[in-house]
Order: sequence, then C-alpha cells, then structure tokens
Amino acid sequence: MSRFTLLLGGDLVSTPLLARQIADSRIIAADSGIRHAAPLGVRPELWVGDFDSTPADLPAGLADVPQRRFPAEKDMTDGELAVAAALERGATSLVLAGAFGGARADHGFLHMALALRLAEAGTHTLLTSGAQEGVPLMPGRAGFDYAAGTLFSVLAFSGLSGLTVTGAKWPLHEVEVPFGSSLTLSNEVRGRLEIGLGRGRAMLLAHPLFPG
Repeated sequence: MSRFTLLLGGDLVSTPLLARQIADSRIIAADSGIRHAAPLGVRPELWVGDFDSTPADLPAGLADVPQRRFPAEKDMTDGELAVAAALERGATSLVLAGAFGGARADHGFLHMALALRLAEAGTHTLLTSGAQEGVPLMPGRAGFDYAAGTLFSVLAFSGLSGLTVTGAKWPLHEVEVPFGSSLTLSNEVRGRLEIGLGRGRAMLLAHPLFPG
C-alpha cells in the first residue's frame, strides 16, 4: 500500500494519534496547507496550488520544496490538485489532513464528497483535523476502535438503506434513513463500534478522545 498525507488549508491540531496516522507516509502540500508541515515535523515532496494563500512566515527550510503551480482561475481546488498528484504517484491510501474548518465551508464539503468518490473507486481515505476525523462508509460492515465515550455521527449524503449501528449508546438495526434526517447525529461509542450499510452514501464523523 502506498500511503500519502495531503496537507490541506483547514484547521489542524497535532496529536499523537495524528502522528501515528501519517507516520511513514509521503507528503504533498496544497497551497496554504504547507503551514502544517513544521508543526507535524514533516517535509513535503511536492507543493501544489495557485499559491494565492502562501503563508508569509513560511519556515526557511520549506521554501525550496518542489512546486507545481496552477493559474488562479482553474476548475479544481488546490486540495483536489493535491489528490490528483498523489494518485499520479501511485497512492492507494490517503490522509487528508486539514480537511475540515478554515474559512471555506465549501472546501470542507468538497473534501468529504471527494473522499466518498475516492472510496468508491477503491482508494482508502481518512479526513482529519486532529480533533475530528471522517471515514467514508461503503455498503457492507466495518469496525472502529474508538474509546468508549467517543462522540460520533453518521453523515448521510443520500438516503440510507439497511443501516445498522452496534456498540453505541443508541444502536440501530436495519433502519431506513431519509436524506436530510438527523436520526444518525450525535451518538456515543459504548464498546466495539460496528456499522453496517446496505445501500447509500455516508460518512462516519468521530471526535476521538485523548488522554487527559
């Protein structure tokens, strides 16, 4: 498996969990996402984008990262350009670090929708801000090793059929979830979380707990 971490422009908190998730991965930065490199202790092999939001206080050690520049008037976001560059290099697994938050809610939505499309094409994708993370849910069953008490939601990107949730405060069994329903928001892990999906597009959004 060839794993890449893409540094995106959203909020990012450095945590021990995030450090483990990106360990030994190859790094590509998307425009302002380069600012996350120093806090994470990584050096990108490539920096892509239109460079309209380059940090003014960029550490000197990052100034010579190889760049791939694009015009400001383009039909792809800097994040999507970074994904394309990773796939060109043989990526089979992606961590989108900085995928949430920031000044552009539309970019955050795009990253979630893009992750679902990538997962449907067979590329495992994790979205993270360090404080919260998203995992696309494909039809079938998946298990997750979150600590008891972890808050999570299942975000539906379509109507859902045959949704089963076990190991949760509010379990579900083979339910139908209309698109736009809040039924699957704000649940809590109570044991081994497992989610089964019959049909539809959804994403698990979790808020991992960290030792205090």
